Parts: sequence; C-alpha cells; structure tokens
Amino acid sequence: MSSDHVQSAERSATVTGAAAQQSSAEAPFLELLARGASADAYEQPVLLARADGRPAEAIAGLEHAKVLALRVRAELEGRRRREAELSALFETAHDLAGLRDLDAVLQAIVQRARSLLGTDIAYLSLNDPARGDTYMRVTEGSVAARFQQLRLGMGEGLGGLVAQTARPYVTDDYFKDDRFQHTLTIDSGVRDEGLVAILGVPLMLGHRVIGVLFAADRRARVFEREQIALLGSFAALAAAAIDTANLLTETRAALAGLERANEIIQDRSGVIERASDIHDRLAELVLRGGGVHDVAAAVSQVLDGVVEFTEIDTAPAKALEASRVEGHAVRHRDDWIAAVAAGGELLGALVLRGHPGLDPVDQRTLERAAMVTSLLLLARRSAAEAEQRVRGELLDDLLDARDRDPRLLRERASRLDADLDATHVVLAARLDGTAADADQEAAARRRLWSAASHLAGTRHGLAAARDGGTVLLLPLDPGDTATDLARRTATQLGVAVHEAVTVGASAPVEKPAARPDAVVAAYEEGRRCLDALRLLGRTGDGAAAEDFGFLGLLLAGDRDIGGFVERTIGQLVRYDERRGTDLLRTLDAYFACAMSPARTKDDLHVHVNTVAQRLERVGRLLGADWQEPGRVLEIQLALRLRRLAGPVRP
Repeated sequence: MSSDHVQSAERSATVTGAAAQQSSAEAPFLELLARGASADAYEQPVLLARADGRPAEAIAGLEHAKVLALRVRAELEGRRRREAELSALFETAHDLAGLRDLDAVLQAIVQRARSLLGTDIAYLSLNDPARGDTYMRVTEGSVAARFQQLRLGMGEGLGGLVAQTARPYVTDDYFKDDRFQHTLTIDSGVRDEGLVAILGVPLMLGHRVIGVLFAADRRARVFEREQIALLGSFAALAAAAIDTANLLTETRAALAGLERANEIIQDRSGVIERASDIHDRLAELVLRGGGVHDVAAAVSQVLDGVVEFTEIDTAPAKALEASRVEGHAVRHRDDWIAAVAAGGELLGALVLRGHPGLDPVDQRTLERAAMVTSLLLLARRSAAEAEQRVRGELLDDLLDARDRDPRLLRERASRLDADLDATHVVLAARLDGTAADADQEAAARRRLWSAASHLAGTRHGLAAARDGGTVLLLPLDPGDTATDLARRTATQLGVAVHEAVTVGASAPVEKPAARPDAVVAAYEEGRRCLDALRLLGRTGDGAAAEDFGFLGLLLAGDRDIGGFVERTIGQLVRYDERRGTDLLRTLDAYFACAMSPARTKDDLHVHVNTVAQRLERVGRLLGADWQEPGRVLEIQLALRLRRLAGPVRP
C-alpha cells in the first residue's frame, strides 16, 4: 500500500473516531433534553467524566456538547414561554368577548398575569370613590389574611402611588424604597405576605384610574420592560372588563327605571347584540391568528362603515394624540380616530371613515377593536423580534464560530425554514445617509437591521447587525446572479428604510453549513465590494466582485482567480476541450502579434483564413465586443493567469 493510501486511511479513522466521540458526548445531553431536566443537571455528565478520569479531549467534548444542549434548552424554553404568553392573551380576550361574570374574568386575568410573569403572587385593587381609597378585589397566590383585606389611602404605598399618578411603578426591594409613603398598616400586610419586589400598573378608563394590577415576588427581582408592557396589556383588559360590566349594569338599571321599557329594551338589545357580535368576531379572529386588517374588516361590518388601520405617520396627529391621552375614540371632521397603543407606545390607529354620528356603544366597540389590535401587534412584534434574534444568532455563529457542528447548524436553520445546503450569497449592506447625532444613527441602523431581518425571513435566509451595517445570507435562485441579488436587495432595503442603502455581494457559496470559512471569506469579499461601490460614488446601488472585471480580483481575494478566468474565457476553454481546437493558443498568438492576423498566421504556421475563422469563433463565444480595449485587457489577463495557475477546468 502506498504512503498516500496509508495517510488517507489514517485520516478516515481519525474522522470516524472523532464523530463517534462527538456522538458519545452528545448522548447524555440529548437524554436530558428529552426528559426536560433542569439546567443544573447538565453539569453531571461532565462531573462524572472527571471523576472517572476520562481523557481531556473527552471532557472537552462533553463541555462543548453541554453548552450546545443548554442553548437548545434555552431556545425551547423561550418558545414555550412565548406560546404561553400568546395563549394567555388570546384566552383573556376571548373571556372578555363573552363576558358574563366580572369576578370570574378578573380572577382569570390575575391568574394569567401571575403565570405569564412567573411571580409568586398577583393581585388587583379597585378604587372606592366614596371612601377615597383603594381596596383589594382579587388575589392569586396570597397566603396572608391581613394582606388580602388591605385598604390603601390615595398616595399610600406603591399601589396608592400608582393609583394617584396613573403611571406604572416597580420596586426591587419594597422596604428599602422611599419613593412612596410607607404606613404601618400597609407595611405589616406586605411583611406578612413576605413580598420584596412589586410591580404595579394602573387600570385606566380614559384618563381616570379605577384601580391597580400588581405582580410581586418574595425575593428581589428586576422586572423587564416587556414584562411591564404585558402586565399593562392585562390591566387594559381588566379595565375593559370592568367597564363592560358597568355598562351592562347601567343598562339593566335604566331598563328597570324607565317608563318606556319596551322601546328601550329593544333599542338596547340591538346595541348589546352588536357589541356581543363584534366581541365574538374579534375573539374568533384572535384565536385563528387573524391580522389587524381582519379586525378592521370585522368592525366595518358591525358599524356599517369603512374602518381602516393606519400607521402613525398617516393618521391626524392631534386627534391621534388626544385619543391616546384620553383613552377614547375622538371625532376628527367626519371621521373617528381610535389610538392603537400599548404601554404608552403608539402603534397606529383605527379610523372610521365618513361616520360623524356614533352612539356611545359603537364608540366603545371601536375602542375595544383598537385594544385588540394593539394586543395583536404586540404579540406579532414579540414573535417577529424573537425570530429575528434567532436568525441573527445563527448567522453570527456561522461568521464567528467556525468549529460549529454542521449538522446542528442545519437543524437550527431548518427550524427557521432556511436550507444551508443550498447555494447562498453573502451581502454586506450599509446606509449612506448622514445622521445628525449618535442617537439618530443608532435608530437608522436599527431600522436597517429590522428591514434586513424581514427580508431574510421572507427569502428563507439569515440577517444580523455587524460592523456598523447589516450582513445577509440569502439563497441564490436558479438563473439568478450575485449581481442581480445585490441590486434587488439594495432597492428593497432602500424602500423599506426610506434611505439609500448600498449592498456589496460575494461570489456564490455552496453548502455554507459545511464551509464556515468560505462564509467568513465571502463576507469580507462583500464588504470590499461595498467599500468599492462607495468609493466609486455608486451609493444606493448593489454589485458583486464580478462586476468590476479584473479589478474584482482585488475585491474577491486570491481565492477567486479561478472564478475570474472562468467568467472571462471559460467558454473558450470548454470549446477547446470538447472539440480539440486551438482557440486559446490562437488568441495568445493574436495578442502577441499586436492583433495582426497576417503575423499570427506566420507564428502559428497556418493559413490566414484559418486564423480568421478561429477569431470569428472567438467572437461568437465571447461576444461581439471582445476586441474592445477594456475586454482585451481582461482577456489577456485571464490568459496569463491561466498559464500561471495551470489549466482551468469548468
């Protein structure tokens, strides 16, 4: 057996052994994932291996497998958490749509808020205008009787401060926080319950606070902005439930006290039926995954008018702000505007066109539709941001962690509907506008990343923020070129962010999961193309290295010499190989003889007609402009590079 064969066998055995060792390292962690073990359990396989005195390579493999398994576990837990959040919001909206028992709905809201935020306790207090204080209405997880019977004066305790200021408040350590007024009664109740960290958000009806929704832990904890916004959404649902219950109570009292009972009953029955109808429709839309435009269409049918969802910049600014502040739909000329907001953030508006006359129930219907729309937008945004982060992390791993297991990369990509075994192009994108300050520049970069992530999601690719711009990994469709993809991407991103976006593209990369080094090199190539475009003043355009002719070699790096030769004279190479002709040798002689057919025929020892026929064939293969000065330079360079590098095979 030759030495080459021995070395090949040794390498094969090494690869097989490494694969077996990797599989052995992953097995205990896959079992832990399958049975949903806690994070602490993932240390045990490593500890056992060390105790058994296993080799350092095996322990390192276990450590690597443990890190990957913990990431998969975190990903699974994140997905379960997002599914639980969406389910809780949808179920609560459904309860509100079919409101029958106010206490049951409030209890469900508190239970779901506690579960959603993962707190030890959640509770809801309502204001008592007659006594000028606020009292506990519903608790979940409470164990102290004194706490469950607390009454807070306006401005007393954290809840009193929320009720007084109509703003969310959060404390990491209640007894060390001096922003609100401590009283012996309140502190005793909180101490009996053992609470430490407390978050409170107001229940609002218009600009009036009617109570407070709380989530609390018996340990120090920092509540994140998303958790505060979600609890605010539950508070909006609770306020709507109370408002609806009050409306039903007022309706019943009016029916009982009015002499024209029959006429009023008929009128109110129609109104309530319409309200119930829209609630049922909205609940159905939410449960089957409808969008904001589906909500607008459903409300249009109930209100017998045209309802549209509009973005912030297209809605009347003053009317939109008034609706946000007041919490009600407001009239604007012949239209009605209902702000779509969540946690103080404006997300858009529902606009009822050409309907100046609107009774209070129809107005509330429009307002509740706006609230459901805000919940849908928040839920969709959370899901979209999570997917964008996952796509960005996967692309970062391709660019930064070159020792990643290709199989795991493919599995992660498959969950994102991306195929890393297909041919892809790496694109580097950057904004070309000049920002006034650092904050505006950061906001512009975030817009570019968001637009690129959306484009990657629709194209089954990946996107990540990087080096002051954005990098995309997009599949290359059959018949498409890297240049076409770069120009199309520059146009689409520019339209999305309303600014000029320049895009540089790499040469196509086959099976990027198995070739992380090629992905890294492709990204550098795309960045060089991007820099070249900007230096040439072609901002807002897209291009690949092949668009720069022989200058593309400087952009693509030395690995693309073969690609340049193939693009320039590849057809001649293949023609000579198939037909046994001498087109390449004829072309070399033609250029060496100052492009003189007569001198060329002497150099080749053939008839001048033979030279003419061969040059005619060259023209048909390379194009009619092959003797233009620029093309001549590229062809001569390709011929010389081919001689230096050896024969180029297609």
